[in-house]
Amino acid sequence: MRRALIAAVAGAIALGSVAMTVPSQAASVGNPLPPTMFGQHVPGIANGTKPTVPYGTVRLWDAGVAWGQVNQGKGKFWWNGLDGAIQNANAQKVSSLYVLGSTPTWAATNKKQGTYPNKGAASVPGMANWKDWVSAVVTRYAASIDSYQIWNEANLSTFFAGTPQQMADLTQAAYKIIKAGDPTAKVVSASSTVRLTASYDKFFPAYLTALKKKGWPVDAIAIHTYPAGNQGPAERVSYINKTKADMTKAGVPAAIELWDTEVNFGIKGPGSIAERNIAPAEGAGWLATTYLDNVTLGVARSYWYFWAPSDGRVGIVTYDGSPAATAFATIERWIGNAFHSCNRGTNGAANTCQLGDNVNPEIVAWVSSGSAKFTVPASATTQCDVMNSCSAIAPGTSVTIGSSPLWFGSAARAKTNQQGLGF
Repeated sequence: MRRALIAAVAGAIALGSVAMTVPSQAASVGNPLPPTMFGQHVPGIANGTKPTVPYGTVRLWDAGVAWGQVNQGKGKFWWNGLDGAIQNANAQKVSSLYVLGSTPTWAATNKKQGTYPNKGAASVPGMANWKDWVSAVVTRYAASIDSYQIWNEANLSTFFAGTPQQMADLTQAAYKIIKAGDPTAKVVSASSTVRLTASYDKFFPAYLTALKKKGWPVDAIAIHTYPAGNQGPAERVSYINKTKADMTKAGVPAAIELWDTEVNFGIKGPGSIAERNIAPAEGAGWLATTYLDNVTLGVARSYWYFWAPSDGRVGIVTYDGSPAATAFATIERWIGNAFHSCNRGTNGAANTCQLGDNVNPEIVAWVSSGSAKFTVPASATTQCDVMNSCSAIAPGTSVTIGSSPLWFGSAARAKTNQQGLGF
């Protein structure tokens, strides 16, 4: 969380559940899960849109503040939209991830390459224009933006028509400018979609190789994990594992995080696969599973796409009063800011996260596909679902975990969770 653009915003982010006692017999215990693991896209943030769920970070993309929309001619800037977006993000006490690309029409080396958000957006910008742009942004917002992403979906020719090496050149140039202006800012790689396997395989490993030769001028590697339009969380897990294998092969340093900067389900494609409207209850469960899978798979952040009314583009809608919005707030309440010990189930067992101590455990159980049996732990007398509906249950009871996660703990803790959602 940075200082506001005009006035300082005081106070720490007060999101998520309280920090739990570290389990004394856990196989592995992570640090408290930070609010930034719960990201959102908020297209209307420049105009004051405020999600009704707790979230820790916003990705400024599809918000009317792209390079060409701000830098409307060489040396000519319209800062109002980006000023408004960052001021509103800071007022909401969330951090900002700003996407620096894509190329404005006036700076395009080929105006026929790309159409969104303007003609020529996918062309490789001249290095002088790129450096001038990054310098202008960092000079203005060094106290207000905490993370900068180089480009959006650079493995797709609709967004970037250059080579992995050219993207690495842009990345290194931006890194040097950003770190000189704000050493604490995070630099995030250009994102790659994973589901379009051919374009991913052609771009992503080569981009990592080029970044390695430049000494890894990034703090995080970014992917987009939209599954195929007819698939669910299990396919997303396979995409994450594929990415991690490629990162290991390339020798990505352990200190560099993996971020998922766009995710939803039911999106049209690849190929002839149609888009799909996902039933609200199922979608709520899949959203919660997304953030739980992140914890067990080592994904530091996910930015849900997006907080807006339904317009047919996404299969799971998060907006005021939607079931998925309730699930977003519920899962943040369960695991946000909490110490945790998590394990992925083997041999058909459920995945689990223990959030309490061994005397008064809080356990979240889920599966990425299918179903699994789970035994309610001792001292847990209440179960709750992602719609914040709770009921009594006896310790030792065998329950079936399906496509929606379940929480198990004490009645008192369940009541605290319900009261803390803030709807």
